[in-house]
Amino acid sequence: MKSFFLNLCTVALLGSAAAVTNVQAADLRVMSSGGFTAAYKVLGPQFAASTGNTLDTAFGPSMGKSPEAIPNRLERGEPADVVIMVGYALDDLIKQRKVIPDSRVELADSRIGMVVREGSPKPDIGSEAALKQTLLHARSIAYSDSASGVYVERELFKRLGIEEQMKGKAKMIPKIPVASVVASGDYELGFQQVSELLPVKGAAYVGKIPESLQSVTRFAAGIPVGAQHPKEAKALLEYLASPAAQPEVRSTGLDSVASH
Repeated sequence: MKSFFLNLCTVALLGSAAAVTNVQAADLRVMSSGGFTAAYKVLGPQFAASTGNTLDTAFGPSMGKSPEAIPNRLERGEPADVVIMVGYALDDLIKQRKVIPDSRVELADSRIGMVVREGSPKPDIGSEAALKQTLLHARSIAYSDSASGVYVERELFKRLGIEEQMKGKAKMIPKIPVASVVASGDYELGFQQVSELLPVKGAAYVGKIPESLQSVTRFAAGIPVGAQHPKEAKALLEYLASPAAQPEVRSTGLDSVASH
């Protein structure tokens, strides 16, 4: 029965991709931030196989000073037909007239989770009090340089009343998955979007932080001004946001947008 259900989902996904595009095949340039990467790596090839389009993809954070950050790539004039990123960062690009306003589509919601090194005891983070004690007792803590890490650094520690105690042992990790530095043993705890934690081998997923402390990040996508293939780009966006794609989206640790 499970195999039959998966086969039905695959047929629905491929049919959805074919339905949203009747345009000539093109080489689409896509920029995607980390939180949607796992879902994109499944859905992107399915779209390409069904439509004949090819996807040339660059990955980078939705914000920040890194040269790989999507806004910085666009500022340098790197070509793009589609950008997939944190919703409020996409809004900034729309305000700057770098992304076509009515091209925006909603893709998924992402929550923050925590990992430890594989084989290590999994601490309790099921309540605000438990998470606070886990953080206070940890020798080292890592968090990302994207939306989730900014929230951890500027808001989460403050809300728990442990800003001072975190100084010196909590660090923002640029460019690489946070779970990788936990898997290597360099850090005891790691915080990032759940969808970015799950794929990393050597790290054990503990769970999401309590909903009362959660920062829900909306992932959205749009078409940059000056895109070379806007019709094909629109077809890709419609496919990624389609109801048929939601089982794949949820399987990567993301939550479906409520309207789907």
